[in-house]
Amino acid sequence: MFKFDNLKLDSKVILAPMAGITSFGYRKFMSQFGLSYCVTEMVSDMGLIYGNKETKSYITFDKLDCPTGVQLFGNTPENMAKAVQICEKMNQNIDFYDVNMGCPVKKVVDAGSGSALMKNPKLCGDIVRAMKAVTDKPITVKIRLGFDLSNLTYLEVIDEVTKAGASLVAIHARTRKDMYQGSPRFEEIRGLRKKMKIPLVISGNIYSVSDAIKAMEITGADAVMVARGAVGNPNLIRNINSYFRGGETNEKNLDEQIGYCLELARDLIDEKGEEIAMRVYRGIATKFFDGFPDSKQLKNRLSTELNKCSDLVSLLEEYRLYYNSKREL
Repeated sequence: MFKFDNLKLDSKVILAPMAGITSFGYRKFMSQFGLSYCVTEMVSDMGLIYGNKETKSYITFDKLDCPTGVQLFGNTPENMAKAVQICEKMNQNIDFYDVNMGCPVKKVVDAGSGSALMKNPKLCGDIVRAMKAVTDKPITVKIRLGFDLSNLTYLEVIDEVTKAGASLVAIHARTRKDMYQGSPRFEEIRGLRKKMKIPLVISGNIYSVSDAIKAMEITGADAVMVARGAVGNPNLIRNINSYFRGGETNEKNLDEQIGYCLELARDLIDEKGEEIAMRVYRGIATKFFDGFPDSKQLKNRLSTELNKCSDLVSLLEEYRLYYNSKREL
């Protein structure tokens, strides 16, 4: 449906990087729903350079059905290039590299990385150029509109990274000052794709098929990037793709959601071990049951009582029986 460099992508949906969520186990589970590509959690250039064990674990993964990019963050061309060289030696399964120029978190911005880079379009281009010099793999970038409404630098950044050899730009339609608050400013970038020479991916509050349609129609983007909207709702990916292919979309049903919840839990256990996986899952499992009747108690218990997979199985079966009994009344 669109491509960048040698990667031909038969999907309109990309899985966004999310710290603490998009580990390999999560990406493996989500890949079955028809992703165009996925991206790792943010990986620190200096963490790789100093050999941090946890940082290196982010770039240790197997091939999936869809391409996987490593998202790097840093603020100097030299160190970002060094990070790429380390990745190249460590994992041949990396399909491309993504540069984080949009993270609004204070500690990242205060270090001059993430959305702080939006203040310096030339540096953005220099980083991409340095990375391109040490790898033949595509380089993509994730940006915001700018640092604040007085500094909307997205056009300058897009121009600089395109000239430097970037293959694709994903834009979150907020400024750094906006953080994740309020509605995305899609109107600010109406028709943006027409001004670009490379593919555009649009991001920001994609929670439904209609959200995806709106974002793509306004901006002309080639694809949408889903983040928290697909946590616990993996069929969102299928539904968006189905819509753009002229097919049907489907509502969530409980039995399917329980099946997905258990499947993802097993993938995370395979990756992290049961104890750590269940601790992480307390913040994810609840999302599978948003919108279901009388699910508040279930979600409260999922967020506090998960220690073993058997705890999860018991809680879900208990809710299934309750839900079915209510439907029979």
